[in-house]
Amino acid sequence: MSNSNYYFFFKYALDFSFAFFLLIILSPLMILIAVLIKLKLGSPIFFIQERPGLNQKLFKLIKFRSMNVTSHLNDGALGDKDRLTKFGCFLRSSSIDEIPSLVNVLMGHMSLVGPRPLLPEYLQLYSKEQAKRHKVRPGITGWAQVNGRNSISWNDKFDLDLWYVNNQSLFIDFKILFITIKQVLKREGINNNADLTMEKFKGNKVEKS
Repeated sequence: MSNSNYYFFFKYALDFSFAFFLLIILSPLMILIAVLIKLKLGSPIFFIQERPGLNQKLFKLIKFRSMNVTSHLNDGALGDKDRLTKFGCFLRSSSIDEIPSLVNVLMGHMSLVGPRPLLPEYLQLYSKEQAKRHKVRPGITGWAQVNGRNSISWNDKFDLDLWYVNNQSLFIDFKILFITIKQVLKREGINNNADLTMEKFKGNKVEKS
């Protein structure tokens, strides 16, 4: 069966079924986390931001908020290190902040497995090859996430995304999900040593042919 047939006839059906089941099972945890965010970080509870999805079409990504809303203090910009609290670090390291993205899966914006949805501002910075990552729906987890996540370079991350686009299959999806669960339980590959989050993509010095 070709990748296109697999994608259109099986992947979305499986994504929808698993996302619906997980939202029901995890709903008590989601309510608890929502209350804790309200108490510890205030409003809003959810982080909602536009991201490019399949064929670069923009959608609104939904996650639990893990940072303080304030981005400036005394006319100086606050970085992620200053805005991310201990509670926020826990949400990220446990990947609990990603749970609301299951709603995006139900809506058809995302898949359980695929290249992570990045910022819209990166679209104009991609090489022609890198832009091919948008031939599939973005995922909550992906091949790049289980092979280094924030500890690898942008070029390596894009190479892994493109490998997935060209080789996706039911077996690979289940393999990625299994590795993801294992890494989440061990809290592996969340951040690199220097930064709390991946540094911004600044484009390619040399365009790939």
